Amino acid sequence: MAEQPVILGFDPGRQKCGLAVMGVDRRLYYHEVISAESTIATIQGLRERYPISLLVMGDQTSSKDWKLKIANELSEPLRIITVDERNSSLEARDRYWQLYPPEGLNRLIPQGMRTPPRAIDDIVAILLIERYLERLVS
Repeated sequence: MAEQPVILGFDPGRQKCGLAVMGVDRRLYYHEVISAESTIATIQGLRERYPISLLVMGDQTSSKDWKLKIANELSEPLRIITVDERNSSLEARDRYWQLYPPEGLNRLIPQGMRTPPRAIDDIVAILLIERYLERLVS
């Protein structure tokens, strides 16, 4: 359980969304890909479990709609910051293989040709938090 305030990363989408909870020390507490319909309820639940101080979301796919939806439907307001989402899906593919190294014969396939076996929107959410934190440092 996080003692210090944490950041909620959100990769918005029409069908599915990625969520991640990370501390400013870059410790990862949670990440998951969920259906778009369950996003608000999941965010509410995460706010009960973690001291979330900020939501960082991508600025591309339907982000304006999601920003309004979150602001209007959450029981308590949450500060929302958007960050540049360009190339995050490509970066997330590489990060997936760092987090979950291929096994068996899959190790022989060049990384650029491998496709992750699941949606990686949660890893995009992790990258969005990292981009926000990098922006604070530079």
